[in-house]
Amino acid sequence: MISVIIPTYNRANFVCEAVRSVCDQRGVREQVEIIVVDDGSTDETREALAKEAGSIRYVRCVHSGVSAARNLGISLSQGEWIAFLDSDDLWLPGKLCEQMKFFSAHPDILLCQTEEIWMRSGKRINPRKYHKKPSGNCFPLLLERCLVSPSAVVVHRSLFDLTGLFDESLPACEDYDLWLRLGCRFPIGLVERPLVIKRGGHSDQLSATVPSLDKYRIEAIVKSIRSGLLSPADRAAAERILEQKRRIYCDGCRKRGHVSEAARVEALVRRTLKP
Repeated sequence: MISVIIPTYNRANFVCEAVRSVCDQRGVREQVEIIVVDDGSTDETREALAKEAGSIRYVRCVHSGVSAARNLGISLSQGEWIAFLDSDDLWLPGKLCEQMKFFSAHPDILLCQTEEIWMRSGKRINPRKYHKKPSGNCFPLLLERCLVSPSAVVVHRSLFDLTGLFDESLPACEDYDLWLRLGCRFPIGLVERPLVIKRGGHSDQLSATVPSLDKYRIEAIVKSIRSGLLSPADRAAAERILEQKRRIYCDGCRKRGHVSEAARVEALVRRTLKP
């Protein structure tokens, strides 16, 4: 079974389209369970999803953030494989089928993603070259920027037993943190077909509402270094990117007059890099 977890918060105008894109999956639909975790929405999300009652398991919780919603979905799921779909994104009909074929052809890989079609405010945009999705053992590339998309991945549930779930203490970059924890230990597969429609440009996206994302990326890299799981080469790459992000973030803090925050982060990095 494949468990599809859709976290949602005040996305009544998007979430039903996301659900239907899962229901339209070809070749695997009978093996799929859909769990929609409503993270305490205050709009008409509950009423909108009532129309999908026969297709989904609907769970409502106190508003606690996307990490807590995804983790709740994982805890309730029964599938051997876990897939995520952000409630403003869509899947094309062959998405899950292509990924399950990939796993059959590559039994040593337990995590893979697909390419994506990017839409912003209703118009298609082209990703930059540096957004190209990696494959294989690619931890150094994952450090640079978030190159794995929650809506594009399928993960074998055993990996969460080994690396843990989404970090609920992070208000943003929680996916970046998880991909670092997974990517330092496991290869990542790639289906080189765009099978996800990633819709951006709306004002409630985390990247638009949470300032200074590098603050949370720094925390995620520090966790990776302190885990003791990195190879010497991966640790060297992590230390190099950590120093780059520290410099950029702290310089920005000082320009905005946030001297104490810059001092806090510099002390954190200094303790982490101390021989």
